[in-house]
Amino acid sequence: MRMTVCKKPSDIPQVYVTVRAKSETPTRLKVQSGKFKMIIDEPEAMGGTDMGPSPIQVLLMSLAGCLGVTGHAIARQKGLKLNDLKIEIKGNMNPCNFMGCSFDERAGFQEINVVVNPKFEAATPEQIADWLEETEKRCPVTDNIKTGTHINVKVK
Repeated sequence: MRMTVCKKPSDIPQVYVTVRAKSETPTRLKVQSGKFKMIIDEPEAMGGTDMGPSPIQVLLMSLAGCLGVTGHAIARQKGLKLNDLKIEIKGNMNPCNFMGCSFDERAGFQEINVVVNPKFEAATPEQIADWLEETEKRCPVTDNIKTGTHINVKVK
């Protein structure tokens, strides 16, 4: 797939994503989006069966995937040859809020640290810094995590 920079926002239609999930146990859900299916579960230490990644692991996996796709697209758009990209993400959180034993801290990650290890062919340090800044700014998952996207939750 060839990705180019849009001349104007109306060049690309709005993207709508739907995810459907059904619980199989109190900790395990079967999740589907489009033709893709997966199991999301909690580890045994959290009462799950460890049959799939936990929801917070999926969040960080989504971040890695989005940074990877966005980074490659931006490299192409800038005429940079990105031969390889490795990403490591670590997040720390206190599970007490989720478990109901304390509400002193937020339920989510306290901090998320991302380390990217790109292998460019003939890119200057300035080009790499510019590429990273633009990758972070244009990554939709990074934007959703950093920018407090409004989430509507209701009962059907």
